[in-house]
Amino acid sequence: MAAARTVLPESATPPAHRDGNVLRWLAAYTASLVGDSVYFVALAWSAQKTAGPTEVGLIMAAGALPRALLMLGGGVLADRLDPRRVILGSDAVRCLLVLSVAAAVALTAPALWLLVAVALVFGAVDALFVPAIGALPPRITGPGQLARVAGLRSLSMRLSQIAGPPVGGLAMGIGGAAAAFTVAGLLFALSLPLLLSIRVRPLGTSGEAQPEPGTAWKDLLDGLRYIRRHRLIGPLVAVGAICELGLVSTLNVGMVLLNAERGWGPSGYGWIVGGFGAGATAGAVLLATVGRVPRAGLTMTGALIVGCSAAATIALVPSLRAAVVLAVIVGLSAGLFGALDNTLIQTAADPAYLGRVTSVVMLTMVGLAPLGYPVVGAAIGAWGAAPVFVGCGAFAGLGVAVALASGPVRRAELPR
Repeated sequence: MAAARTVLPESATPPAHRDGNVLRWLAAYTASLVGDSVYFVALAWSAQKTAGPTEVGLIMAAGALPRALLMLGGGVLADRLDPRRVILGSDAVRCLLVLSVAAAVALTAPALWLLVAVALVFGAVDALFVPAIGALPPRITGPGQLARVAGLRSLSMRLSQIAGPPVGGLAMGIGGAAAAFTVAGLLFALSLPLLLSIRVRPLGTSGEAQPEPGTAWKDLLDGLRYIRRHRLIGPLVAVGAICELGLVSTLNVGMVLLNAERGWGPSGYGWIVGGFGAGATAGAVLLATVGRVPRAGLTMTGALIVGCSAAATIALVPSLRAAVVLAVIVGLSAGLFGALDNTLIQTAADPAYLGRVTSVVMLTMVGLAPLGYPVVGAAIGAWGAAPVFVGCGAFAGLGVAVALASGPVRRAELPR
């Protein structure tokens, strides 16, 4: 393990998309994400074979509760320990858990309590995995490559969303839920040797006074105070949270209801979602290849303005073709905004706080954003899609106001 602590001088750091160290991390991350997708396919199939629609919803949502409740604690753990060890432990536990479920499903029909328990444990482990994966990139490459890493990470997420369900469905067709759970477990196992082969660079502190180590609760409060007081990270986290609340509900729930309202059918919905995915993928490819974006703070804010405007007007256009074009614009803008926001946070954060900062950012995505789902659904049921999309786009536009009001955000630049 000592060899894994090799220091990589910034001047010797190759471009992320040509760096074997980064690519091994990316392969491990992609295997883990595809394993996630296959696991959810297997869990959903097992649930519908065992229980009714209400219970299926309960099983599929069970993992969200521990994930949200423990996410901040996962950030504390990532800062106290080597984040790679946390990731290794998380994937090892998920591997053993899912392979055990595969054996149980192969031997007997899974009970409702077993599926709920698996979902709860999986969600709890996710709460440790997510902050650690966010804290690792600055330890495997130089600061000037973090934008490329963000683009590569986004591409990995898109690939897993495309590849995971078909892989899970193929495994289900060949050997049922047991085979799908087995494939998911093997994908988690595949990530382990890749993670072990990564060279990790030790990080120094930023020179700021560090608080004395204390209890986990004290460390958590220190992290929250650090975010609140930081002149750049605080506004960036606030902007991201506002945008998640304003846009995610319209894109995930509102788009389904808009499609039904216009009568575009399943193919229309597929075209819109595909357009969004194509735009987000294009943004990821752009960042992965270009690497450094000049005037990153203003570029991020501009992307947010375009994305909010396109999201607000997508329910106003009369044709499916126009809606697909706007979906591409929303995806491209959202991809650029998200990657730049995340990269600016990572490069500005003191290494001692990276895990806790990441946990707060991710909590706004997995904890706060879904709170808008029932609100958007009820509002569209009462007033129709158009005013709700415009209102949500305007709400997300408050993030633009926060960004423009913050001098550090306007002046933010990526490292060279």
